[in-house]
Amino acid sequence: MAAMEIARLESIAKSFGAVKALVGVNLSVESGTCLGLVGYNGAGKSTLMHILAGTLRPDSGSIFIRAEHQTDKYSVAQAQRLGIRCVFQELSLCPNLSVVENTRVFHRSLSGRGWRRKAAGLISEVLDEIFPDHGISPEDIVGDLPIGKRQMVEIARAFTVTDDPLCMVILDEPTSSLDVSVSEQLLKFIRTSAETGMSIIMISHILNEVLECSEKIAVMRDGRVVEVRQVSDLDRDKLVALMGDVSRDESAQKPLSHTGRRQGDVVVRAHVPSGNGVDEVEFVAHRGEIVGLAGLAGHGQTEMLLKLFKAEGKTHGDTTVNARVSFVAGDRQSDGIFPLWSIIKNISICSYKRIVRKLLIDLDLEKEMGRKWQQLINIKTPDLRNNILSLSGGNQQKALFARALGSAAQVVLMDDPMRGVDVNTKREVYELIQDEAAKGRCFIWYTTEIAELGYCDRVYVFRNKFIVSQLARGEITEDRVIQSAFIGLPVDASTHDSARLMTNHE
Repeated sequence: MAAMEIARLESIAKSFGAVKALVGVNLSVESGTCLGLVGYNGAGKSTLMHILAGTLRPDSGSIFIRAEHQTDKYSVAQAQRLGIRCVFQELSLCPNLSVVENTRVFHRSLSGRGWRRKAAGLISEVLDEIFPDHGISPEDIVGDLPIGKRQMVEIARAFTVTDDPLCMVILDEPTSSLDVSVSEQLLKFIRTSAETGMSIIMISHILNEVLECSEKIAVMRDGRVVEVRQVSDLDRDKLVALMGDVSRDESAQKPLSHTGRRQGDVVVRAHVPSGNGVDEVEFVAHRGEIVGLAGLAGHGQTEMLLKLFKAEGKTHGDTTVNARVSFVAGDRQSDGIFPLWSIIKNISICSYKRIVRKLLIDLDLEKEMGRKWQQLINIKTPDLRNNILSLSGGNQQKALFARALGSAAQVVLMDDPMRGVDVNTKREVYELIQDEAAKGRCFIWYTTEIAELGYCDRVYVFRNKFIVSQLARGEITEDRVIQSAFIGLPVDASTHDSARLMTNHE
């Protein structure tokens, strides 16, 4: 049977002041398919999905759902009634409410006596189906959950069904806060859902995920859909070229210069319990070193970074940090941006000592600093005085990098900072990190992307808030990291022991 067209967008245009986010976009989505949507930061992907989800109104153009014209009356409520849901890149859960209460907010029919029990059963069933062993209770307060579990709740909530139908789910960077194993669970569920007739739109900067899940891929560039192709006609290199840059693969690494590496002073020293529950591991980082934190999400890596942040320039408990510290948050909405401030103010906030003259901010120096970093990492905006929320999610993250790298901090803490960042920007940031490390800066980098650990000089693997393995640069492989994260090798395990345990596990 021919697939039925669920949604069609015709000549959609949207501007935010002088910024033309969408320029005459045409796109259609059929039933029972997963459509991948890719493009660099600022290409217009999220804006287009906000319009399809009803949270933004287009300036012009038409929206058709099941061939019925919807533009004039289209809204979030109308999209919900028609069976269209969206999991936004910036999560929309109410942090002060529990998981079950957030589920109730989503469904009008969950009311009256017994609604809490019904809602708890509904969300638990979908969480169990998508993310086995998720460890989330319906009564957990959302704001107390780590960002990875918050993302799991938001995804599961989008797939819950009561009175309203469900025919299409838009997933905007759904794996950005999930570790490898949980991401695989989600990708498997997406494929299964499409096979049973659901329509999925998958937006991701992790191109291999899009290629794995999708039947068709639409490529956006400069506010336009420039190509729509069958996945069978594409590979990763062709997709990158269609996006507008024939850059090298994101896993291709610029060789690290080790001249002077690990010869600098120790700037960070802490003691962390080891996996055996008896000994402690001495966590150290030197000037000019890139130290990675790895392991499954929520196993103590963010807590470690916060511990180091609190110890800036002093000894705090069993932790000593002999330098100024800057922090690049992965959860930018909660821990990163100042949403009422301009882009330039968000960038310069950690550099006021450099740009203050006679107790006043020198606006020329501030502007010069902003322009420098705008050019270095290509922050897409016509005016740095615009509000930070005028930027796409990826460009907001660039501003956080500019804030940290533009400061005088000698230790930069990074909490899975590449969420929603495109391959081009990732490459530029990787090179900036390496260049700054060569100048003596120390980076301590938690990442859920195992490929990024290849940029590190040394990696500590966490499990259940313990350090269970320490890997030198030559030992940092995907197998070693995953083995340590799931089983937990002792810190002093030899290569021979590691290989033996890996063989037994396999």
